[in-house]
Amino acid sequence: MTTTDNLQAVINTATRAVSPSELEPGKIYGWLTADGRVQQIDLSGDEHRAAPARKTGNVTLRDTFSFLAYYGKHADENTEVYADAETLTITAVLDAHGPDRPRFGRHRAVLSLRTTRAWEEWNASSGRLMDQDAFANFLEDHLPELVAPDAATMLEIAQSIQATTSATFQSSTRLHSGERKFAFAEDTTAKAGSRGELTIPETFTVGLKPFEGSDGFTLTARFRYRLGGGTLQLGYKLERPEDVRQTAFDDVLQEVTDAVTTPVMNGSPARA
Repeated sequence: MTTTDNLQAVINTATRAVSPSELEPGKIYGWLTADGRVQQIDLSGDEHRAAPARKTGNVTLRDTFSFLAYYGKHADENTEVYADAETLTITAVLDAHGPDRPRFGRHRAVLSLRTTRAWEEWNASSGRLMDQDAFANFLEDHLPELVAPDAATMLEIAQSIQATTSATFQSSTRLHSGERKFAFAEDTTAKAGSRGELTIPETFTVGLKPFEGSDGFTLTARFRYRLGGGTLQLGYKLERPEDVRQTAFDDVLQEVTDAVTTPVMNGSPARA
């Protein structure tokens, strides 16, 4: 056995004789093994601590009350708030950089507004012509959102439209009241038929909430129609719904601005 081998044997014996010691969480330990390799134990992670070293996580809220409640609990003097009307979000970076102290920016509260089902359905059908039965069914399915004419009147209109699905439409006339009158003929027997008129308003008003938890807004809808080959197609076109959505977002933004303790910036924060 060489002198080097004897020395290594002594080192190994001494190493085994050392009593184990407790390692401190939050630190990284490294040492050189007998064969010259470097070993490491990383105890810096939060899983080795009694409590996390810092707050992290992105929390998504769906209404202003919830957002402000979370903001009030976790914000400090360096928290930053950003508003993005395009994505319908308001983001609070709760651990943003301070003037002289950089921070991680990984604890965030995001108010992500979600459009209501009624808003989506009315906008999806806006500008689209439907056959009489489909249009009548649409009105009946959305009676709760109809404001003027009232739901009862619009239900009568829907039922009148359904009653003429087998008729042959011949002409359309705009009345002084602004209503639209359609003349039709309907075969009731092999020899003779009946004639009649279908009258619908030029415009009607719907009441919609653009976002869950937001205030309601009234929108004007203009009737659209296409008459050709004896068939009648009906629809409507909402007037400037994008402006209503922007106004609804601005209202939410103003509520947040009035409640938080920091200026609200237009844009979105840097990625963490």
